[in-house]
Amino acid sequence: MTLPWHLYLMAFLYIIAGINHFKNPGMYIRIIPPYLPNPKLLNNLSGAAEIILGILLLFPSLTRIAAWGIIALLIAVFPANLYMFQKKKRGFSLLNFILLVRLPLQIVLILWAYLYTL
Repeated sequence: MTLPWHLYLMAFLYIIAGINHFKNPGMYIRIIPPYLPNPKLLNNLSGAAEIILGILLLFPSLTRIAAWGIIALLIAVFPANLYMFQKKKRGFSLLNFILLVRLPLQIVLILWAYLYTL
């Protein structure tokens, strides 16, 4: 059974993002809100989850479960994205714009994953 190209794309993006958690942990650890314990562990868990869920998307019998897992993960990491936006320097810059766009992008990513739960 051939999967649609956009499912391969989604899987690829999550696998690469997950790998990046291990290649560049400092980037992720810095955005974990201070009220959450053990940022290094949280980074490793979210990176591993992205890799595993990305791989599971590629198995038709597990695609729905993986998509629900991605939705849960996106909801779980939203506080880090919000914290990163709130922590930014004042004024307009490309980085600030990207951080602002990233917040509603989470909704788009959730909706994209939801398409595979139906």
